[in-house]
Amino acid sequence: MRIANLVVDTEVLLAPMAAVTDLPFRTICEEHGVGLTITEFLSARALCEGAKKTTQKMTASLDGRRFGVQIFGRELDALAKAALLAKDIGAALVDINMGCPAKRVVAGACGSALMKEPELAQEIVKAVRAALPADIPVTVKHRAGWDEKHLNAPEFACAMVEAGAAMITVHGRTRTQGFSGKSSLEIIKKVREAVPTHIPVVGNGDVVSLLDYVRMRTETGCDAVMIGRGALGNPWLFRDIRAWLRGEPVPGAPTVEERSEVFLRHCALMRGRTEEKRLIHEIRKSVAWYTKGLPGSADLRDQSKAPRDPDALIAATVGYFAELAKGRPRLRVALSAPDESAAAAVAGDAEPKAACA
Repeated sequence: MRIANLVVDTEVLLAPMAAVTDLPFRTICEEHGVGLTITEFLSARALCEGAKKTTQKMTASLDGRRFGVQIFGRELDALAKAALLAKDIGAALVDINMGCPAKRVVAGACGSALMKEPELAQEIVKAVRAALPADIPVTVKHRAGWDEKHLNAPEFACAMVEAGAAMITVHGRTRTQGFSGKSSLEIIKKVREAVPTHIPVVGNGDVVSLLDYVRMRTETGCDAVMIGRGALGNPWLFRDIRAWLRGEPVPGAPTVEERSEVFLRHCALMRGRTEEKRLIHEIRKSVAWYTKGLPGSADLRDQSKAPRDPDALIAATVGYFAELAKGRPRLRVALSAPDESAAAAVAGDAEPKAACA
């Protein structure tokens, strides 16, 4: 897929997700074959004001991998300046969020609220486009519409392209739906039919398996798929999609050992990149993601709420995976001092091999 002059070899992107798509999460997905990752959405105003909590989230991918930065707001100058900040850290594209349904974002007339102001939305795209060098594409992510009575995604997408957007991503839900109900493949198909063929249209919503990916591509004609919640604790989905696109055998579900290795890899990436006071919280989230749906995982998740020592929680989770591999999934694991191998891996002394390079 080509986004202006930017080529994405694997037609699957990681969706920007607040408090999720930080650098460690993005790195795990990159190591498993996602075509492109994008930072969690960042307030243009906060970036311009140098707000530490926001600027810390604007991070370049490791090892020179290409990445995008997503910004939101409604002030033209702030958005243009934020786009330049993204350029300065090496962003390959700048995406403008016009789809977030969160109340605090919509209350500021940003995110999906901009779908009710297509003229202003166009001015935003023009301002960001004018601020950036020609080789950095400006893209837009939006929803099906504000509500079921205002499904203006096709017209809105065309207006954004007219203003200079080089790619459109459509989440098939309306703002009033939030994340409830189902994402509409029909509206994504209509956007693909309406937008000029040289502009890629990316479908988004409810893709949690390879079958969902194939269905999205087949039924909408979209050029690529953006996956969000389906990637939580499941980077192997990107591995499967990449294999399928290449005509290779699909590896399928990961082994317990792979889950343990990638969990440890994720925790190792957090070290030094996550504030110490937040580290235990982030590890708890990872425990929930990587163990979801596995036998006996509810006990582990319940226990994970108690410890304050990250190493103890990591060791307990590794122990859980070990017992699961032995066929004893319901054996409760003690949240005690970590074993030396787990501690070394998390500290980076014995970095485990990723499941897919």
